[in-house]
Amino acid sequence: MNKKLENNDPLKVVGSARGHSYDELINNLPRHQKFSPNLIQGIKKIPEVILRNNGTPFAKRVNRMMKEIKTEAYRAKQFTRTEINNRGVLYGVVLLRHRVMDIVLNYFHKRWPNCIICLYNEYTNKTTIINEKGKIEEFESCLENVVANISENRSIIPYFNDIQFTGKEIFETLYKSQYISERKNSSFFKKMIPNKCYNLPGMRSGIEKRFRNKEINDFL
Repeated sequence: MNKKLENNDPLKVVGSARGHSYDELINNLPRHQKFSPNLIQGIKKIPEVILRNNGTPFAKRVNRMMKEIKTEAYRAKQFTRTEINNRGVLYGVVLLRHRVMDIVLNYFHKRWPNCIICLYNEYTNKTTIINEKGKIEEFESCLENVVANISENRSIIPYFNDIQFTGKEIFETLYKSQYISERKNSSFFKKMIPNKCYNLPGMRSGIEKRFRNKEINDFL
């Protein structure tokens, strides 16, 4: 048994390491708001196994930054409230401090490949779009102006003309249709939608928050 342990590589990645590889860090860390080229230089000086195992304070720092990037992109995908007009233009507002707009746009593009997606970033005060071909463009203009200019040159699409609802109406209907008082699980609800998510543009209206303590009579 001891001989077997002695032959093990002391730098082997232990278990399901939470860190990242050289390639993952070098390709994605520049997305972070506080990125500096010095970080890449520091990464290259450390064995990859140390990075993957969070083996030093520096490794923990860069892996934490990677987590912040992924978390922001994930929450933008899940909690952005969008609307679509009868010209096939899908639009919404996000709050992105890190450089993940392309990730979020491509997510919506895959779901709505025949639409133009417009997202306004409250942090940069810019609107970015992705068209049907996957081309991304950024405009230093408000969301309303960009949507209006794009829609002006597009014809009305009957399918989208029949589903004109506001984001608020859609989610009000969703929660009302699925609410079952006997199955209420406030702790799970809070786990799935942490309090900090209510700071996101699409969540500030508090539609979800109002459903935490609902009684069945509220829907009758």
